[in-house]
Amino acid sequence: MSKAVHHPIGSSFESFLIEDDILETVDEAAVKEVIAWQVAQAMSERHLTKSRMAEAMKTSRTQVERLLDPSNTGVNLHTLYRAATVLGKRLRVEMVNDQPRARRSSAKKRRPTKALSA
Repeated sequence: MSKAVHHPIGSSFESFLIEDDILETVDEAAVKEVIAWQVAQAMSERHLTKSRMAEAMKTSRTQVERLLDPSNTGVNLHTLYRAATVLGKRLRVEMVNDQPRARRSSAKKRRPTKALSA
């Protein structure tokens, strides 16, 4: 007996985000959530409280709370560098070619339009 092969119907999740014009927002939120998680994990490994982290970073506890808030995407690069240094890490930021972005612009061009009836 052979197994049926499943072929997905419809667009990908990325296509959905492109069509709703929210892909960049979702990407940004996902990156911040990962950074917040990494900082929290490193703080836990080093047994650092928010107050001690703030003291080591020479900043306020509120600033550390912003850093740990996955929904706050407004954290600046300087804060990230200070946090990384305190946690014995190195921050690496890079811009890379984004192949899916090329598809995104062409996906918008190929978007089907409804026929107008007279």
